[in-house]
Amino acid sequence: MTDATLMQGFPPAAAGQVTLANWRQPPFNQWAFQHVRELVPSADIANDPQAVWALPEAPLDWSTWSLAEPAGPMSLQAWREATDTDGLVVMQRGRIVGEWYARGMAEHTPHILMSVSKSMLGLVATQLVDTGVLDPAQPVTALIPELAGSAYRGATLRHLLDMRVGVLFDEDYLATSGPIIEYRKAQNWNPLAPGDTPSDLRSFFSQLDQPDGPHEGRFHYVSPNTDLLGWVIERATGRRFADLVSESLWQPLGAQHPAYITVDRLGAPRCAGGFCATTRDLARVGQLLVQDGQRDGRQIVSAAAIHDLETGGDASAWNRGDFVPYFDGLPIRYRNQWYALKGDSPMLFGVGVFGQHLFVDRARQIVIAKFASQALPMDGERLLLTLRGVAAIRAWLG
Repeated sequence: MTDATLMQGFPPAAAGQVTLANWRQPPFNQWAFQHVRELVPSADIANDPQAVWALPEAPLDWSTWSLAEPAGPMSLQAWREATDTDGLVVMQRGRIVGEWYARGMAEHTPHILMSVSKSMLGLVATQLVDTGVLDPAQPVTALIPELAGSAYRGATLRHLLDMRVGVLFDEDYLATSGPIIEYRKAQNWNPLAPGDTPSDLRSFFSQLDQPDGPHEGRFHYVSPNTDLLGWVIERATGRRFADLVSESLWQPLGAQHPAYITVDRLGAPRCAGGFCATTRDLARVGQLLVQDGQRDGRQIVSAAAIHDLETGGDASAWNRGDFVPYFDGLPIRYRNQWYALKGDSPMLFGVGVFGQHLFVDRARQIVIAKFASQALPMDGERLLLTLRGVAAIRAWLG
């Protein structure tokens, strides 16, 4: 079966039907990741069509680019195919220097960001910190007292933002039972089994009542932490998260198309992974960081907040954390839902399962937005191949 046979005809043939039960499995995810709102309820994140940020194009000849691999040089097309790329936009100095689409995707097609969604929330959260609406030192339960009896008791917003909450939760994407399955049902991403009682995200958090260590310990990647931050933001502002993102980020950013975010049955946003946007609009987010958070003289994200993304975080916490094996010992810190690569060639980036990425090289003014529909949620080999390709692109452009 190929992606071209999925959801064709009416009704589609049974073998080609994409459903809530299979939408994150190959090959169904090739269609699903570009049609998420046809499977899961969503909330619109409006853009401002009268204030679109024009992106000039200056395409380069990429035929001279290659990635040196043990099996021999890999062309750009081969690298894109090997990492199951759906959409790729490369920018340098504010101009699009390369753009490619595959598997039915186009410039106007929204694609799910998966956990790059976390990085979008991180930018909104830093705005709220800068304006005094949120205090990173504030206890989570000061804003969400409903969780006083949970493992989040004693945790602060900083612990949530930097993934350093001591909560027992195994983010095993291949699990077939346990809390992560209940989490997916609560967020509307998995169908209910016969006899299941409908759940929702905010009821689910109270199930996380067991600690697995102290707060402010190791980096411990727990997606519910980000969804809880969404609840914190809505409680603190009295606004729907989707509306707040639209007004504070998406419209002033000059996004060309509306985005959207999946919601549970009661309307709570899936901040940890449900954000959907076009490749170019994701690249605009990266370009905003290149420009110190400014667009046309307007400060959208403070330069201090971006500097904190680059310099904050705890290296020892990262080195004791969950993700070290995936990044082959690279010097990384995690701050406000963003990854920061340190060393001689620093870079900010977001990572999502199945191959979603936003890379920002502020020094070289390079942005790389990349969507994919890989077969595995976390494919270590493809992640490292992606990182090697990105390093080669940055060096070639630089």
